[in-house]
Amino acid sequence: MPLVDLPEAARRLQAGGLVGVPTETVYGLAANALDPVAVAAIFRAKGRPTDHPLIVHVLDDPDVHAIADDRARALAAAFWPGPLTLVLPKRPHVPDAVTGGHPTVALRSPAHPLARALLERSGLPFAAPSANRFGELSPTTAAHVLAAFPDLAVLDGGRCAVGVESTIVDLTGPVAALLRPGGLPVAAIEAVIGPLARSSRTAAPGTLTAHYAPRAVLVATAAPDEEAARHRALGRRVEVLRALAPEAYAHALYDALRALDARGPDVIVAEWAQPGGLGDAVNDRLRRAAATRNADERGPRGTT
Repeated sequence: MPLVDLPEAARRLQAGGLVGVPTETVYGLAANALDPVAVAAIFRAKGRPTDHPLIVHVLDDPDVHAIADDRARALAAAFWPGPLTLVLPKRPHVPDAVTGGHPTVALRSPAHPLARALLERSGLPFAAPSANRFGELSPTTAAHVLAAFPDLAVLDGGRCAVGVESTIVDLTGPVAALLRPGGLPVAAIEAVIGPLARSSRTAAPGTLTAHYAPRAVLVATAAPDEEAARHRALGRRVEVLRALAPEAYAHALYDALRALDARGPDVIVAEWAQPGGLGDAVNDRLRRAAATRNADERGPRGTT
């Protein structure tokens, strides 16, 4: 299906269809968040477990103003629109299909101008996980989306500026908690509302142990040359992803992993990012990708 323009993307959302939507973080697979049938189509298309909640994207922050405490209002005022998702108690009008049956909802106001234009033109909030098959690398260009979903209507907004998913903060308890590091540094959030707990039992998108993985086995290390040599000595085809400055690494991460994966290696050896800022988000994604498979438990690619 050819790329679609803004009026057609809005029409498809209003009709209960799916649309590939650019955001500043990654491209999303979007549907009307208030239509359970449309939301169910997201889960089918991705092969995503139905108890794994979705992020609801909104133009402004009416839900935050209506139900949340001072922390949510302060964070929305400081960082929305932007790469920050707030997990809040679910209101009755939010379908259980969006929240995976959980009593909480994840809300974000995206900064990408086309995502905002789509929210305004359609008049609808949209639920949108990353526009990829479940567990695979997230897309940061329209071409990445179409590689996974050739028949999907996609709104092309160019390459995503941030390159990794949003930071998720749980505001459902007395102590705010970090659920996923992402495109907004944790230090910036803590400067507004104080220290965040580093664990929570609240369900949230993108927090499964194994996620964001290429087809090749990924190994994350602080010593990429030594690790690559070890795997090559075992007869494995190896590609190496070297660290950049944290913001540049985040911006390039998924595209670089796709390019390396396309060369057909058995193993991609990825260098850890410098901790702090977006480096924490990069390392989180590398850690989850590395948890998918263990190179030492299998032979060369395509064998066991």
